[in-house]
Amino acid sequence: MPLQLPPLYPIIDTQINPRTCELLIEEFAAAGLTWVQLRDKNANSRELFKEAQRLIELVSEHQLTVIVNDRSDISWLANAGGVHLGQEDLPIEDARKIMGRGKIIGVSTHNLKQAVEAQESSADYVAIGPVFPTSSKKNPDPVLTRDELTEIRRHVTKPLVAIGGITVENAGSLFSLGINSVAVIRDLLCARDISSQIQKYLKFF
Repeated sequence: MPLQLPPLYPIIDTQINPRTCELLIEEFAAAGLTWVQLRDKNANSRELFKEAQRLIELVSEHQLTVIVNDRSDISWLANAGGVHLGQEDLPIEDARKIMGRGKIIGVSTHNLKQAVEAQESSADYVAIGPVFPTSSKKNPDPVLTRDELTEIRRHVTKPLVAIGGITVENAGSLFSLGINSVAVIRDLLCARDISSQIQKYLKFF
């Protein structure tokens, strides 16, 4: 059975987040969100492990799945719900050996070739981006055009997550292309009113 992706996929980037994780999880859970990704590009292994453990503890009373960015080993050790891999992380099939069949693996792709490779792998979902200019990543790949996204959707039957520069103002255009989910960082974390911002996204669905 294909993985059911939540339409709104929040990412807690610890380098951007101005609030406590406790507050964020309460807001996410109250709005009925089901996934959250932990992203910390600057943490060492010990720090990321502790952050993952803490986040998993926070979501234990809620129906939220924690996905750890980049690190299959940390995700498995912390008993997270899954891992999100970049192009420079462990290959998908090697990560699967660590995670096992019961865990979620997503992979970031930046063009049609990478997306098709992910489609043919054991990854559960395929992320594609950046779909808009983004400041959340150093040296981002070129922004994908609408035609490129349409072509990727034609070749990829697995759930597609769009990422990169997504805001309430531009998210609607992605769903019209058949994107299943939008991964959002800054537009959620830095919103003046997170609850209201979540509801604006959920109106698309």
